[in-house]
This record gives sequence, C-alpha cells and structure tokens, in this order.
Amino acid sequence: MFVANRHCVGLRGGLVQRSVGKLKRGDDSMFRTLLLGLATALGLTTAQAADDPLKVGFVYVGPIGDHGWTYQHHEGLKAIEETYGDKVKTTFVESVSEGPDAERVIRQLAASGHGLIFTTSFGFMDPTAKVAKQFPKVKFEHATGFKRADNLSTYSARFYEGRYIAGQIAGKMSKNGKAGYVASFPIPEVIRGVNAFLLGMQSVNPDAEISVVWVNSWFDPGKEADATKALIAQGADIITQHTDSPAPVQTAANAGIPAFGQASDMHEFGKETQLTSIIDNWAPYYVNRVGQVLDGTWESTDTWDGIQPGMVQMSPYINMEYDIARAAKETEDLIRLGRLHPFAGPIVDRDGKERVAAGQTADDGMMATMDFFIKGVIGDLPN
Repeated sequence: MFVANRHCVGLRGGLVQRSVGKLKRGDDSMFRTLLLGLATALGLTTAQAADDPLKVGFVYVGPIGDHGWTYQHHEGLKAIEETYGDKVKTTFVESVSEGPDAERVIRQLAASGHGLIFTTSFGFMDPTAKVAKQFPKVKFEHATGFKRADNLSTYSARFYEGRYIAGQIAGKMSKNGKAGYVASFPIPEVIRGVNAFLLGMQSVNPDAEISVVWVNSWFDPGKEADATKALIAQGADIITQHTDSPAPVQTAANAGIPAFGQASDMHEFGKETQLTSIIDNWAPYYVNRVGQVLDGTWESTDTWDGIQPGMVQMSPYINMEYDIARAAKETEDLIRLGRLHPFAGPIVDRDGKERVAAGQTADDGMMATMDFFIKGVIGDLPN
C-alpha cells in the first residue's frame, strides 16, 4: 500500500506536495493517475480528469518559516486545504530564486498537472508570463505584478495604507523625527511604502525624515540586521522594514528601539518594542480563487485590495500611549471608510517637483509605477 503523506517535506528547491487521502493497490484513482502521468509525459495533455482533485501549486521566494511574507502566503495555502479538503491537492516550492530557477520551477508545476499556480514575488513576473503562454490551459496568478493574459491574473494588497498608519504612530513617538527603513529592492511597491510611511509621519510632524538602507534581498536576516544597526547608528529612533524576516524587529528590540513588523505579527520578536505589524491576509483571496476554478467561473482579473476588504490588517497597537493607539485606530477606520487617502496632495518630490496637487489624490497608475522619493527621504534611489 502506498500512503500519500500529508506532511512530507522535500529538499530545498524541490516540490513539496500535500495530499489528502490514501491510495491503495487496485484503486481506480491510482490507475487514472498513472494514465494521466503517461499522457503528460507524452505531451498529450496537461489537464486533469474531471473527478480528480484540483492540483494547486505555490512558488515562494522565501522559506515558509520566515515569519513574514512567505509565512502569510503559506497560511493561505493551509486555508485552501481546510476549506476544500480532498477536492484539492496542494504543492509548494519554497526559497526559489527570482530568475531562471523560478521559470524552471513554474514550468515543472505546470507540466505535472497543476491546474492553478500562484507565484508570490514580483521577480517571478516574467517567468510566470512566459510559462503561462506555453500552458494556455493552466491558470496562473502572480502576486504584485502587472502582466496579465487570458490565463494569468494579478493580485496585490495596498500595503501602503498600513504603512501610512505606522508612519503616523512613528511621527508621534519619535523623539528626533528620524525613522529608519530597511528596504529590499527599489521597485514601485517598496518606493511607495517608503513614501507612505513618511507621509504618515509628516502628517503629524512636517519636519520628519526617513533614512533608507537597501539590502537587495527579500529574505536575508544577516543583512537586515546589519541595515537596522546602521540606521540606528545614523540616528533613527524608530525602525520599519520592507523585508521578510523578523531580524529588524529583533535587532531594534535588542537596542531598545521601537519597530514595526512586516507581513505578519512579529510581536514575539519584540514584545516590549513592536508597535504594530502590517498583516497581509491572503487566505480569503486564495480560497475564493480556488473556488472559482472548481466551479468553472475563474477569469483573469487584476485585484488590488486594502484595509476595507480586509486584505491588509493591522496587528494590535501596543507599547504606546493610549491616545496614540486610539488615533491610529481612527486613521485605520477613516481609510476603511474611504475618507482618508494616504497619497492626498500636495505631494512634492525630493527635487521640488509637485507630484500631486492640493485637493487631489494620486491615482492607481501613479502609485503602481512610483519611481520617486518625496521630500524628506534620505538615501539613494537606484535606477
């Protein structure tokens, strides 16, 4: 008897598959699986038999234990399993490098009968688009990108809404008006996050500044810790991040510096210093999209949700005075109700150019392609 182990773990870079149920010798399902594998090997089909589980694949840029970005996507995978049981079979590949390795992994998933594949990092965009063209019957979903096709959707979250709230907290708690930002790559998502945080600070302290250190990695605890130390040495008395490990929160805690977590609640790494975390709540989106594939209603869409639909959430406001926490909750509620937009004008960039006029707000096109820092950001902006 062959038993599919629900918790089997493969080597780094290899497929890790979660299966529901058991296959016994003589089962019709095993026979169908063997036939499907033979057909796929011969290049005859990549589609599943109608009564087989939907195979759902995830490609992660970091490890599932990063306590941040990938951890939250993996929570979404588990929600799919809990919701659909033996109607689905999930596979994930963790710590996949952006570039040729990603293309190989995505193609491997598509060729092995996966009907729906989620690729969860900006750098997976071109590999996902390329493989999607080669497998038109497979449905693909890419997080934080902008390239779409009939079988390729895009989705992201308005993280900047949470960063604006965090910035307001920082503006009220910083003693010298100087924050530090541990940044990954100079892509629009990260640039937008830096600006949103500083706009929040400047809404309560117009002279506030933020220093940026680039680590050129999504997950590298050592580099993230070193960047945090460098920012503190430069005078930052509050730390925030756009990287995936809890190293900045932990390093700040060791120095007695308040900090904000990223992607999931990182309170355990700074119990007395974390102020709040921006939580990426992917599970409802994943459950919904898998359901649409199962019932035949899936279509290529572009989703960019924030606090109002619940894709962006804030962890408890702690380690701060009650009035500051209450004000943060009020700002969160205003954003949820559509009465406050973090990128409301006037907004001027570092060169003195007006980017958003008074009485106006930045549109989604500007925010999706943001390539400038606002006045008050200190640090290089690589091309």
